[in-house]
Amino acid sequence: MDHFFEINFWEMMLRTTISFIVLLILARWLGKKQLSQLTFFHYITGITIGSTAAEIASQEETPFIDGLISLVWWTALTILMSILAIKFPKIRVIIDDTPTVIIKHGELSVQALKSARLHMDDVMMMMREQSVFSIQDIEYAVLETNGELSILKKTPQQSATKQDVKADVSTPPHIPMEVIADGKIVWSTMEELNLTEDWLIRKLRKKEIEAVNDVFYAQVQPNGSLYITVRDKDI
Repeated sequence: MDHFFEINFWEMMLRTTISFIVLLILARWLGKKQLSQLTFFHYITGITIGSTAAEIASQEETPFIDGLISLVWWTALTILMSILAIKFPKIRVIIDDTPTVIIKHGELSVQALKSARLHMDDVMMMMREQSVFSIQDIEYAVLETNGELSILKKTPQQSATKQDVKADVSTPPHIPMEVIADGKIVWSTMEELNLTEDWLIRKLRKKEIEAVNDVFYAQVQPNGSLYITVRDKDI
């Protein structure tokens, strides 16, 4: 009995390891679009691939080689359909469907709701998720092929931009970048921004911090200021 258990144990370990490696390779092969599950088609194919891999790894009755062939072929079919969708728009419509306009100029399309099989509670929930509470405030609302709702507000309801208020719209010289991480200076950032250790020490002393080791994290902002979190700081 122990001998049988040992053979079964190592067989399942081997099946699981190989399935894991194959699934990792196939996931990289599929690319970012599949991983992001942009449409329902990619969502269900992703679930099927994962379920097939789990079946191969956990079910001793499933022939191992047959399962791997099925897994690889399913992945190949998914990629093939993605390639066809890129080259042929009609096939793309069959696979991914098309976006549906459900609100236009503040008017709700009942027919579009029926076509998309959407309930008003669903629409209102998706609107509230984007901080919109009234249909009248919406110029266009489009139900995307991934099930999300894209909203264009009417002009009076749109947020003011920096150009609207004539604020500074110049491009920042750099994004916020870390210069201290866990008490150590990040020299690659210092070199990229042409900063010196003396500059950093002066910034720290202005905050009454004497040593770099006392800093848990520090980040240079685009305006040249320094955001600092010390080690003993509690939230």
